[in-house]
Amino acid sequence: MNGLVALAALSLSAWLYLVLAHGRFWRCDQRLTGREPAPPRWPSVTAVVPARDEAILLGVTLRSLLDQDYPGAFRIVLADDESSDGTGDVARALAREHPKGERVTVALTPERPAGWVGKMWAVETGVRTASAAAPPEYWLLTDADVEHGEGNLRRLVAKAEAERLDLVSQMVLLHAGPGLDALLVPAFVYFFQKLYPFARVNDPRSRTAGAAGGCVLVRREALARVGGIEALRGEVIDDCALGRAVKRGGPIWLGLSTTERSIRPSAGITDVWNMVARSAFTQLRHSPAILAGTVLGLALLYLVPPLTVLAWPWHRDGLAAGLALGAWVLQAVSFAPTLALYDRSAWSGFALPIAGAFYGAMTIDSARRHFRREGAHWKGRAGAGREAT
Repeated sequence: MNGLVALAALSLSAWLYLVLAHGRFWRCDQRLTGREPAPPRWPSVTAVVPARDEAILLGVTLRSLLDQDYPGAFRIVLADDESSDGTGDVARALAREHPKGERVTVALTPERPAGWVGKMWAVETGVRTASAAAPPEYWLLTDADVEHGEGNLRRLVAKAEAERLDLVSQMVLLHAGPGLDALLVPAFVYFFQKLYPFARVNDPRSRTAGAAGGCVLVRREALARVGGIEALRGEVIDDCALGRAVKRGGPIWLGLSTTERSIRPSAGITDVWNMVARSAFTQLRHSPAILAGTVLGLALLYLVPPLTVLAWPWHRDGLAAGLALGAWVLQAVSFAPTLALYDRSAWSGFALPIAGAFYGAMTIDSARRHFRREGAHWKGRAGAGREAT
């Protein structure tokens, strides 16, 4: 067996494993059904929304929280983190004119202590503010750019209560614009599912754990058990850190949403690049060896198949081209359900190698930023956390 055939066969073997045995990650089948039974009593919930310069979005996103049809006690704390665009004023004005506006409290973040990432300090401010009044039975941790369907909170709580879950989280639909965004945004969701196969996250017997920070419902007791938000104060990938910590003591659930979405407009590839480069090297534990292995793995999975197929006129190795084509088809087929989630053609799956190359470059850039001590950022402000060593 020559080297090209061996590479193509290895790539095909890897894709066969991923499609057949890697936690059904690609099927996008972990969803809230809406058919979970209503609990005998609806527990109290407080939503905590960290916000920095989000005035332009709150008219939609904060209103979507106020419009929830939740039957139990529900409050909202918006933590205004030194906004310069009147975020707090917009929130207060909306509360005054909305029929359920009494649910809203606006809290200003005090000076951030050393060691805290900006977003986590804003969340901690919201949790402290709510706890000083009447601590809820559940916390809903959500981002200021997320628009919720009116039944979302009811479905989340019904799921948690029916299955006695300590944490329920949904990855919301991300804003995918035209051009390269139309490929890279669904690819981000696909790669996230591959890294944290949702079915394994949801299996109490599996050690795999994660969460999606845009929409996390967590029991108050579970959050307290893991040390509260303070235990996450230096975490750059705070949602997955929370999921891991909570799962050590109780079951969790992670799924995909079709009714909750981020409405933040994308600025193109720059936004996606910064989103990935912000935390990718943290995910690799800041290890150059793991980085090298990851880049080689990405090349084997995403570049070897199409390059081997397209280079057939030069190498004329039919076996290598056939094996590589099989790997390329498998990756395209596995990408199709995520593309359907974003109303993209299944044929776009054959462009997944382009996304793989971009995400490899973003991961390398994440390492570059780490070694240059550029640190983590939230809403344009550097954070202290474990990325900024």
